[in-house]
Amino acid sequence: VPLQACGGGSVQPGGSLTLSCAASGIWFTVALMGWHRQAPGKQRELVAATVTSGDTTTYADSVKGRFTISSDSAKNTVYLQMNSLKSEDTAVYYCNIKGHVGTVWYDYWGQGTLVTVSS
Repeated sequence: VPLQACGGGSVQPGGSLTLSCAASGIWFTVALMGWHRQAPGKQRELVAATVTSGDTTTYADSVKGRFTISSDSAKNTVYLQMNSLKSEDTAVYYCNIKGHVGTVWYDYWGQGTLVTVSS
């Protein structure tokens, strides 16, 4: 399942960016869509995720109040609105989609998009 992530780039501290990730060729029931990130020298971490069947979302403590995740189930697209960006938000951001057919689960990742926050 190709996941096309876009929207990364360079921004000054305090700025905003919106990431989007569109999945094509979905044949399974999408259950969860999310964003992770990996900064240089660090492990990949969950940034935000949303359960597609309801309004449940979760955020890393470091981004609460600044980032907002949303999704469009009709388009199989997930967004990440990032406000008040800080230098520590600099990382490669990966979208992730999890779904299932019956009891068989599927897990796909996008190719990553770089976000650089620097003055």
